[in-house]
Amino acid sequence: MHNSIDEILKMKTWAVVGLSRNQSRAAYSVAELLLQKGHRIIPVHPSAESFHGEIGYKSLSDIPFPIDVVDVFVNSSLAGPVIDEAIAIGASAVWLQLEVIDEAGIARAQGAGLLTVMDRCPAIEYGKRG
Repeated sequence: MHNSIDEILKMKTWAVVGLSRNQSRAAYSVAELLLQKGHRIIPVHPSAESFHGEIGYKSLSDIPFPIDVVDVFVNSSLAGPVIDEAIAIGASAVWLQLEVIDEAGIARAQGAGLLTVMDRCPAIEYGKRG
């Protein structure tokens, strides 16, 4: 697992599904940290709000350029379709945030060759790595 985490943290372009301008949400603070660590953050949310100058998109399939990591901040019951869309757009990895659990979805992503992380937070993982 840690190997996948390290590999994913090196990837540049992250689509953060569930990211809006609501600064009280975990997605916002995690996206800020990822930005500070040098990642490009693409917001994906039904309201398609921008984030630090990056245009927001309503869905992963609307993004007109390649995505390395799909970071999933939605309820576990909604994660499966997001994972399937990540596979369909050719993402390299799927990261399910803390308390986002979808064993079947992760298995589909792994079967499609994506690196996967589930029930973890990249901000915490960066903290562990100094």
